[in-house]
Amino acid sequence: MGRGKLRIYLGAAPGVGKTYAMLSEAHRRIERGTDCVVAFVEHHHRPRTEVMLHGLEQIPRKDLEYRGSVFTEMDVDAVLARRPQVALVDELAHTNIPGSRNTKRWQDVQELLEAGIDVISTVNIQHLESLGDVVESITGIRQQETVPDEVVRRADQVELVDMSPQALRRRMAHGNIYKPDKVDAALSNYFRPGNLTALRELALLWVADRVDEYLNQYRGEHQVSKIWGSRERIVVGLTGGPEGRTLIRRAARLAEKGAGGEVLAVYIARSDGLTSASPKELAVQRTLVEDLGGTFHHVVGDDIPVALLDFARGVNATQIVLGVSRRKSWQYVFGPGVGATVARESGPDLDVHLITHDEAGKGRGLPVARGARLGRSRIISGWLMGVAGPVLLTLLLTNISTDLGLANDMLLFLTLTVAAALLGGLYPALASAAFGSALLNWYFTPPVHTWTIADPKNIVAIAVFFAVAVSVASVVDLAARRTHQAARLRAESEILSFLAGNVLRGETGLEELLERVRETFGMESVALLERESDVDPWTCAGRAGTGRPVERPEDGDVDMPVGDHMALAMTGRVLPAEDRRVLAAFAAQAAVVLDRQRLQSEADQAKELAEGNRIRTALLAAVSHDLRTPLAGIKASVSSLRSDDVEWSEEDQAELLAAIEEGADRLDHLVGNLLDMSRLQTGTVAPLIREVDVDEVVPMALVGIPDPEAAVVLDIPETLPMVAVDKGLLERSVANVVENAVKYSPDGEPVVVKASAHAGRVEVRIVDRGPGVPDDGKTRIFEPFQRYGDAPRGDGVGLGLAVARGFAEAMGGTLTAEDTPGGGLTMVLTLPVAPSHAPAPTADLSTTTTT
Repeated sequence: MGRGKLRIYLGAAPGVGKTYAMLSEAHRRIERGTDCVVAFVEHHHRPRTEVMLHGLEQIPRKDLEYRGSVFTEMDVDAVLARRPQVALVDELAHTNIPGSRNTKRWQDVQELLEAGIDVISTVNIQHLESLGDVVESITGIRQQETVPDEVVRRADQVELVDMSPQALRRRMAHGNIYKPDKVDAALSNYFRPGNLTALRELALLWVADRVDEYLNQYRGEHQVSKIWGSRERIVVGLTGGPEGRTLIRRAARLAEKGAGGEVLAVYIARSDGLTSASPKELAVQRTLVEDLGGTFHHVVGDDIPVALLDFARGVNATQIVLGVSRRKSWQYVFGPGVGATVARESGPDLDVHLITHDEAGKGRGLPVARGARLGRSRIISGWLMGVAGPVLLTLLLTNISTDLGLANDMLLFLTLTVAAALLGGLYPALASAAFGSALLNWYFTPPVHTWTIADPKNIVAIAVFFAVAVSVASVVDLAARRTHQAARLRAESEILSFLAGNVLRGETGLEELLERVRETFGMESVALLERESDVDPWTCAGRAGTGRPVERPEDGDVDMPVGDHMALAMTGRVLPAEDRRVLAAFAAQAAVVLDRQRLQSEADQAKELAEGNRIRTALLAAVSHDLRTPLAGIKASVSSLRSDDVEWSEEDQAELLAAIEEGADRLDHLVGNLLDMSRLQTGTVAPLIREVDVDEVVPMALVGIPDPEAAVVLDIPETLPMVAVDKGLLERSVANVVENAVKYSPDGEPVVVKASAHAGRVEVRIVDRGPGVPDDGKTRIFEPFQRYGDAPRGDGVGLGLAVARGFAEAMGGTLTAEDTPGGGLTMVLTLPVAPSHAPAPTADLSTTTTT
C-alpha cells in the first residue's frame, strides 16, 4: 500500500478559519463518497466550528493522566485500526502529553501517512521551526510548539487560509475566537494590527516560495527549457560601464508596467580575472538597482552571451535588457558583439531589448592584465634557486663516482628550473634554464670542459632541454600567478560584498567605514576631504586613525579622488597599484555614505522646520480664538460687576464670579498645555523616574474631572507591580486622556479606566463609548492642535493628547489608540515595570489554539 497524501491548511494567526475550512472539505468529500473521519479536532467552544462537526464520525480520544490531571490526545492506534481513507488531524504543531505514543502530533501524522491514510491538518505560520526567531522579534513571544519546515514542505498540498488584520480583529471583538474576558488582552497584545500584518506577510511569502518550488520542480521533471512568463522577470546585463544606470532605470520602468515585475541586474566577469569594469561604477549601479527594489548578481563566465542566457533561463526571466555596444564600427570585424549574439540565441520565449545610450559607439578600452606580486622574499628565493641551485647540483654530480647519464642530468636541472618558476616567477626560471644549459654543456657533454659538442645528438638534446625548460617555466609561472590572482580576487570580493551589504543596510556610518578602510589597508589614518570648487580650500568631512592630520590630498601617502571635489587621503605607507582598485570602491562607498548622512540630516531639519511652522501657525490660531474666548467671558463678567447702571443681586454676583473663576480655570488649563507642549518641542522635559504604584496615581488624575464618581469607573488591581515613571508626568498624562474620553462619551456611559500587567509592562486602558476615530485618524489625533472632526464638544486647543503622548514617551512608555469592541475608542498607556519588580506572568494566547 502506498503512502498517504498530506494536505495542510496554513494560517497567519489563530482564528482565520483553518479548522472551519478543514471541516468544510471533509463534508465535501463525504458527499462524494469518501470514507472520512475526525481523528482529532479542537473546536475551542466556537459555535460555528462546533456545528461543522455534526454529521462527521469522530474517533474517541485517548485519556492520559499527567501530574494528577487527565488529558485527552489523539488515539493513533484507534485510527490505524479504523483505517479510513481520510483522517482529520487538527493542530499539527501540538506537543503530546508525556506518555503518548509520540512526542509531537506531526509524528503521529507521519505514522498515519505511512499506513496509507490521507491526512488533512492545520498549522499557523508562527509554528514553523525556521521562523521562530522572526516571530519572536515581531510578537515578543517565543513559540514552544513548532513543526519542522520539511514536514510542511513535503505536504502534497498547502492551502493558505487568508484574512485581513482588520477583519480578524473584528472577528475577535465579536467574541468569535476567544471568550469575552480574554478579548481585550488579546487585541492589545498578540492581535495588534502590526503583529497580524507582519505574520500575514510571512505566510504569503512562504506560500509564494512554495509555489515557485512547485513550478521549478515541474519544469525540471518535465524537462521544460522554455521560459514560462508566470510573471515578468527582467535581467539587465551590466558591463561596469557608465551606461549601466540608464539600463537599470529602463528595466525598472518595464517592470512597473507588469504586476509583480522583478529586476535582476547581472555582471559577468571572466574566469581569468581580466576585466575593464570600473569598481566604482559597479558599486554605484548595485546601489541603484537595490534602491529600485531589484537584486544584483555577480556571475563568472568566459563566454558572456552563453553565461547571460544561462542565467536568464535559470531564473525563468522573460526579458533581457542590454545596452547598444560601445565598440566602434571597425571593431565589428572581430565579431557581432554580445547584444547581437544574445538576441540571435535567445529564442522566441525571451525578449531582448537593446537600449541606446550616450556611450554607444564611443569605443571601449582593452582589458588590462593584473600582475601578481610574489613578494620580495619569494623573488630572492627564486633567483637563488635559479642561479645557485645549478651550481650546487653541478658540484654534487661531479663529485659522485656514478655517472647518471646526460638524460638524467637534464631531468635534474629541469627540476631546478621548475622550482625557480614556482618560487620567483618567470625570470629566475629563464636564468636557471640558460645557466643550466651552459653547465650541462661544460661539465656533462663530451668533450667536457669545452664548449664544443662532439655528438650532434647532444646538441639537439641540450636545445630541447632549453626549450622544454623555458616552456615549463612559463606554464608554471602563469599557473602560480593565476592562483595568486584568484586568491586575491576572492579576498577583494569578500571585502567589497561585506562593505556593500553594510552600507546598503545602513549599518555603517562614515567614521566606521573610514576605520574599516584603515584596518583593511593597514594605514595610520584615513580622511575624506572635500571642497566646493577648484579654488576653495579642502575641508575634512570625516577622519579615522591617529596619524598626522591631512589638510590636502597631496599631503597623504595615498590619495584617491572621488569625483571632482572629493578625495580620500591616507597616511602610513604607499599602496601598490593593484590595491587601488579596492580602495576606489571604498572611496565611492564613503561618498555615498556621506551623501546619505547629509540627506538624512537635511530631511530631519526640514521636518523640524515644517513642524515648527505648523505649530507656530496653530499657536497663533489658538491664541486668536481659543484663548480669547475665556478672556472675553472674564472681561464681560468683570465689566458687569463694575457697572453702576445695574444693581446686581447676590445670586447674580455669585454667578458672575463663578463665570470669572471658570474662565480663569480654562485659561490656566490652556496655558498649561501650551507650556507643556513647548517643553516637549524644545526637549527640556527631564522626568524624575521613581517607583510608583499605578493605583495611587490614577485616582489623583481624576481630581479635575466633573463628578468623577459618575463619569469614570476605576478597575485598578492593587496587585499590579510598581512602575518606573515620573509621578507628576504620569498624573498629567492620565488626566489629559481621561478628560478627552469624558468629553466625547455619551451621557450615561461612564469612562472605564483599567490596568493590567503584561510581560514586563503595565497597561492602563481608558475605554470610552463615544463615536470613535477612523483608522486613518488614530495617529493624527496625537499631533499638536488636532481635534477630531474640528468640532469638539467643549473647549481646548487640541493639545491634551499630544502632551499625554509626549510625557508617556519621555518616561519610556507609549500611548496608542485602538477601537473599543462594540464602538468607541480605547487609549492604551503602556508603562515600564520597575526593575525591582518581576513582571506578572501572562498566558500565551498564541498557543491556546491554532484555529
